[in-house]
Amino acid sequence: MGTNFYIHNSDRQHIGKRSASGLYCWDCHQTLCQDGEAGIHTGKSEWYDKCPDCGAKYAPEPLDRSSAGVELGFAKQHSPHKGVTTVASFTWAIKPSSVLGIQTAIVVDEYDRHYSNKQFMDMLRDMCPIEFYHSIGTEFS
Repeated sequence: MGTNFYIHNSDRQHIGKRSASGLYCWDCHQTLCQDGEAGIHTGKSEWYDKCPDCGAKYAPEPLDRSSAGVELGFAKQHSPHKGVTTVASFTWAIKPSSVLGIQTAIVVDEYDRHYSNKQFMDMLRDMCPIEFYHSIGTEFS
């Protein structure tokens, strides 16, 4: 499950996709995926029950505060984060500078929700501590 984002123009250039990515310790900047960030979306990895660095445990979040809740439309992005929470990752389809350099860019998601450039960048900061760049220049959804 995830949400695709586009530059809102005549050709709706694909920016990338936000995807739920399991548990993450914001204090240690560490995924709880035992195979690291590379294993998050493989479906093959096991997960630690606490942060391998500081030992913090996940305190279950209500749906309206979780990353899964955001993807399902039940929650809005929130910050700041501390401890272990659910997070999303962002897989870039274009170079981030293509979005960062356009201050007047309007971003739209696949559900036709509109974001200013600042709102989009704030969403990445608040929800997507893990970013992937391996799909830049490729078509995916």
